[in-house]
Amino acid sequence: MKKILATMFAASSVLAGPVLAQDKPTAPPFAPVTQDIKAATPKSAYVQDARGVIARNPFGLCWRTGYWTPADAVPGCDLPICTPPEELKDGKCVLPPPPPVAPEQPPVAVPPVATPAAPTAAPTAEKVSFASDAFFDYDKAVLKPEAKEKLDDLVSKLSGINLEVIIGVGHTDSMGTDQYNDKLSLRRADAVKAYLQSKGVEANRVYSEGKGEKQPVADNKTAEGRAQNRRVEIEVVGTKK
Repeated sequence: MKKILATMFAASSVLAGPVLAQDKPTAPPFAPVTQDIKAATPKSAYVQDARGVIARNPFGLCWRTGYWTPADAVPGCDLPICTPPEELKDGKCVLPPPPPVAPEQPPVAVPPVATPAAPTAAPTAEKVSFASDAFFDYDKAVLKPEAKEKLDDLVSKLSGINLEVIIGVGHTDSMGTDQYNDKLSLRRADAVKAYLQSKGVEANRVYSEGKGEKQPVADNKTAEGRAQNRRVEIEVVGTKK
């Protein structure tokens, strides 16, 4: 051992300038004292022995020559011996074990997106008005053949809609008493209702009403006006298919 030290210091005496140890340990991980650090060849700014191993003091600090600069640093002397993420283990730089893999999470069930319902068609109402003189004889409530033809045409058009209700309303002129006109207008509306039912329209979807002379559409002072007031109005309510 004395011979090796003598050789080491003999070699250092040939170098120009003072010999100084590191001022602080190498940033971890640094080489343990028991591990040899090879000097850079052919030139090294560290003191080395005959084997080319850098000399270190008892604390593991490397001996620098007087012309050492930070650019001369080597791993284990002024530089970490291992490059992160490697770690020094049993004198070797090894990668740390990979982090544990998180258990696979079961897939999250995504609730089905509800399909918006198609907008419901709003019911539409259509009202037609027929002259009572064309439907009935004077002071009668029996449908004429012409009236039945018009009602047959109305029934044929019901196949194109989702029927909700049919409302038949009878009207008279001002001739006669209110009580008589109310009864006559209702009998005529009932006649229309009965005929529609005979053609297959559901009974619970047909309604009749008599208004008498209460809702005139023209002046009862003239024959023409009274003729307009004698009428049957049929309102059909439903949605198109």
